[in-house]
Amino acid sequence: MKPLIVCTTLLIETSPQALPLGAACIASAIKHYEKTSGKFDVQLIAVSKEEKDFIQAEKQKKAAEYIADRICGKGIPSFALFSVYVWNRNLLEEAAKILKQRYPEILTLAGGPEVTANPSSFKNFDYTVSGAGEIAMPELISILQCCKEGDSSALSQLPQGVYTAKIEREISKANCRAFPPELNTISSPYLDGTLDPAEYGGALWELARGCPFKCSYCYESKGEKKIQYFPMERIKKELELFNQKKISQVFVLDPTYNASKKRAAELLHLIAKKAPGMFFYFEARAEFIDRELAAAFTKIPCALQFGLQSADPEILKYVNRTLDKKLFTRNIGYLNEAGAIFGFDLIFGLPKDTLEGFRKSVDFALNLYPNNLETFCLSVLPGTDLADSAEELGLEYEKSAPYHVLKTDRFSESDLKKAEKISNSCNFFYNNGRAVPWFNSVVHALHMRPVVLLEKFSKWYENSESADFFCCDHKEIEKQQIAFVKKLLNDCQKQNLTSTTESLILFNGALSRVEADGKEQTVHLSYHPDDLASPYATDIVFFAKNCRKFNCTVKCFRNKNGEIDWRVSK
Repeated sequence: MKPLIVCTTLLIETSPQALPLGAACIASAIKHYEKTSGKFDVQLIAVSKEEKDFIQAEKQKKAAEYIADRICGKGIPSFALFSVYVWNRNLLEEAAKILKQRYPEILTLAGGPEVTANPSSFKNFDYTVSGAGEIAMPELISILQCCKEGDSSALSQLPQGVYTAKIEREISKANCRAFPPELNTISSPYLDGTLDPAEYGGALWELARGCPFKCSYCYESKGEKKIQYFPMERIKKELELFNQKKISQVFVLDPTYNASKKRAAELLHLIAKKAPGMFFYFEARAEFIDRELAAAFTKIPCALQFGLQSADPEILKYVNRTLDKKLFTRNIGYLNEAGAIFGFDLIFGLPKDTLEGFRKSVDFALNLYPNNLETFCLSVLPGTDLADSAEELGLEYEKSAPYHVLKTDRFSESDLKKAEKISNSCNFFYNNGRAVPWFNSVVHALHMRPVVLLEKFSKWYENSESADFFCCDHKEIEKQQIAFVKKLLNDCQKQNLTSTTESLILFNGALSRVEADGKEQTVHLSYHPDDLASPYATDIVFFAKNCRKFNCTVKCFRNKNGEIDWRVSK
């Protein structure tokens, strides 16, 4: 019987965006590496925090035991390999400790971003591997198997990037990373059947590794400042497999997808040809967008996400980023002109930033009509340039995952809590509320800053009996949006805009639900939907004054061509 190797991780959720790609890549590499190929029974076991049994175990404070049980569910492994991230570090360390207590003969190995950042901080794993593990991890397993078979001298040949407190000489290598593999030499966990994207309804798709930028808060801040691309032949085969599996969505893992405009355009053409109808999510840089590329993104179903982080160029300098606001605004304008779907990321708690600085960033971002605005508290990740300079920059932060900033010399604890409330309000009211078609129209009609509206909503909603910022049911959120906006209009003595605004919210809400799940929606409106869909509706004051009311019932649906349409029945 072949020795058993279990590659495992804990997923933050059950979704295509959270499938176990890292662990699968290592499992695939072990299957194909010349020294380990055919010699082991390799299994991939992923645990999701959304599993019913896990939730029950967590309530009983036995989550780590549950993970350990799953690892041993098909036999006692010779090696247990853990893929470690910020969100699962503590539980995976505890699970490894439990495994060793139960079965001392199991060797526990760990890799992943969290290990790469600070390998010597891990005490419950026998060995850790920093950096890309496709070569180092199989090589380490080969050596350790030789030791199990009686050749202890093999330990003198541990590969670079391996750390263990058991061997004194390895401590000096704690910050060394494994030699990165040539991407044309490593196997695809999708193509060899290690990972089935159909089980998750989608895929994480690696197109490249590395980043040309050195943002100080990122794990890549100490990585190689270059990009390696996966071979186009592999990419084509994976895309064909995704289409064959009939998955609905793909999250592209390439932090600067459009760094090469030629390659970006080529891949968009390939996707349109081989995977029509599949939805793709890209991370991109706004400074590399032009009209031609903006139009190309509209040829396939997709969304883009841009890491804005702050709208203040002076603040961004402290984290090794740059921003040309005029260029950024112009290029995002190309996306709006083309009708592309896009969103932004913002971070609060950045070095030398303030609450007012963050509020201005929210205003800047929302004024550009993003489909979503994701806001996060700064995490000072171990092993990053930011962690090295945190004290000098006046940052106090959690010393264990998730490493959130607790306060800075310009961002107090109370201000961070206020920023978090803005973040929750933005996610609920704007993102989950799908408010982009009408949000700025309402803000302009009220002569109010976007961030002020979000702050007012947060205060109003927290005082309501139904307050639940984690609610994702759009119809329920829509009720709260309408009730709140009505209150604002009444407070500003603009009750004459109430019916216009309510119809605008209801109509666009119905369209968004048809877009999301394809189900027909029926709404009762005070204006004809053709008028609400016209450019005139972007100016609520003008619209309310000049547009004739038309009380009607409207059915919104997808027509035979797959387009969203509506029908009026008065």
